[in-house]
Amino acid sequence: MNDIMIRPLDPQDWDQATMLIWRVFLRCNAADYEQEGIKSFLNFISDENLRRFCSIGEFECYGAYLGSRLTGVCLMRRVGHISLLFIDTEYHKKGIGRSFVSYVSDVARSKGRIRLTVNATPFGMEFYHKLGFKDTDTQQIKEGIRYVPMELTL
Repeated sequence: MNDIMIRPLDPQDWDQATMLIWRVFLRCNAADYEQEGIKSFLNFISDENLRRFCSIGEFECYGAYLGSRLTGVCLMRRVGHISLLFIDTEYHKKGIGRSFVSYVSDVARSKGRIRLTVNATPFGMEFYHKLGFKDTDTQQIKEGIRYVPMELTL
């Protein structure tokens, strides 16, 4: 979508961003998890420390905006690791996720990183594979969250 602008997340959009992430998680990911994983995920996105980490730059937080409407959220740790990438389901398969990965890859490269990593959920694995990410290990489970560690050479 050519009208989508990816840029740092506006701080006033934080609550909207966490609601978008939670809504998409429930629709697309929750079926792959036991209650422990669902609770762990909710605790992670609603933790005031996450908001603080974003405000002090420990996480870089980006939003995909269609005009003033937030359509996606991506959080990247300073070390070049995608921690969250969620697109409003209405905008799936429109290139926003690909644009996010391209954007954060450029950010990581500009900081001297040679790879980008992600812990892909079962729902997201195919997406990351299509973008060239390679599995670096087998499926893991931590605090009820299922994922496969992946990396992309930049």
